[in-house]
Amino acid sequence: MYIYSDVYHIEKIMRISVIGTGYVGTVSAACFAELGHEVVCVDIDQSKIDQINAGVPPIYEEGLSELLKKHAGKRLRATSDYELAVNNSEVSFICVGTPSDSEGNIDLSIVRAASSSLGDSLKKKKDYHVIVVKSTVVPETTEKVVLPIIEKRSGKHQGDFGIAMNPEFLREGKAVYDFMHPDKIVVGSLDKRSGDMVASLYSGIKCEVTRTNPRTAEMIKYVNNAFLATKISFANEVGNICKLLGINTYEVMSAVGKDFRIGPHFLNAGAGFGGSCFPKDVKALIGKASEIGYEPMLLKSVIEVNERQPVRMVELLKNRLGELKGKKIAVMGLAFKNDTDDIRESRSIPVIKELLDNGAIVSAYDPMANENMKKLFDNIQYHTKAADALRGVEACLIMTEWDEFKSLDKEFNVMKNKLIIDGRHMLTLRKNVEYIGLC
Repeated sequence: MYIYSDVYHIEKIMRISVIGTGYVGTVSAACFAELGHEVVCVDIDQSKIDQINAGVPPIYEEGLSELLKKHAGKRLRATSDYELAVNNSEVSFICVGTPSDSEGNIDLSIVRAASSSLGDSLKKKKDYHVIVVKSTVVPETTEKVVLPIIEKRSGKHQGDFGIAMNPEFLREGKAVYDFMHPDKIVVGSLDKRSGDMVASLYSGIKCEVTRTNPRTAEMIKYVNNAFLATKISFANEVGNICKLLGINTYEVMSAVGKDFRIGPHFLNAGAGFGGSCFPKDVKALIGKASEIGYEPMLLKSVIEVNERQPVRMVELLKNRLGELKGKKIAVMGLAFKNDTDDIRESRSIPVIKELLDNGAIVSAYDPMANENMKKLFDNIQYHTKAADALRGVEACLIMTEWDEFKSLDKEFNVMKNKLIIDGRHMLTLRKNVEYIGLC
């Protein structure tokens, strides 16, 4: 549980509206309320509005439920009325989704819709108001997409209202903690007044605020995620080479990570990265680079390596078992990472697809993500216990770093054939179990 108000003290209570109640929007709203600000959330989904007003989070995040219960109906409320929200706030955060289109480029349609609604709501407002883009958007979006829409729909000009970009650096599963204990806060603005207002919202948090312009702030977010994704794909590429040479890649990377210029994080080779950020953001940066006439070869290879990794697990499986048709295989872990129910770009998705394409019977287990995966695959077996998923299977694939999996032991005794392919370097060697690390 995270309770912070007794520790952090803001300089001034401000009124904030948050557009969008996904991961970023709901967490930001709850944390701003925890800091002492008055917050109203805006969404078109009435069920989400009702949940927030009842103090029930529409998504799972550690610590979020406690914050919503504490502040709902007091410092925090939700509505579908843009005009009401804008008129009763000084700063509006755009926290809507920015999905990828069919070619992997960023889809700004929801950002445009939110900007239009905010512009309409600003028409009659006389007081100075700041619009802040917190959604992850490619460089130039705030200045060349959001700002022109708001100016056109409101009939006002930049200066009559403020415009800023404030990227988020939140890990799913730890987003509440990361918001309250950031390693950086970035505020990009076109003028000092709007930047000062946004920066002041974080005065209760002990962290330096980096001030810049909007396009630089947008780029910082993408470079941050692209670099972490690059480290993962680099580690996986090295891991694949090490496996062919009979070298323990984890020993290699443990030593390499001691170099202060490199660091130990994101060097653990495995099945690759997933989630709502890394794949989408790297692809969006590739798309933006291509748009301006530059071919980002390194970034393209980051995605290519990542897309190959899950398929390698099935190849290792076929090398041991031969034809997979009719054979029962356990997939342990469906969420893209532990401590979340999010399956977006989960590495288990291509693995399950490959297994089904080879005629295998898939037996799956995840502590939190079963229901979400059922929406994609309704033709596999889901279980609520690890032992049930392992019963009678020919092999087990470890796909998610759940702590629960580290303690599995006697559960493997119910397997028909004790073959484990560990895509996350999770397990220790056990007697009478054939253990294969992906890298």
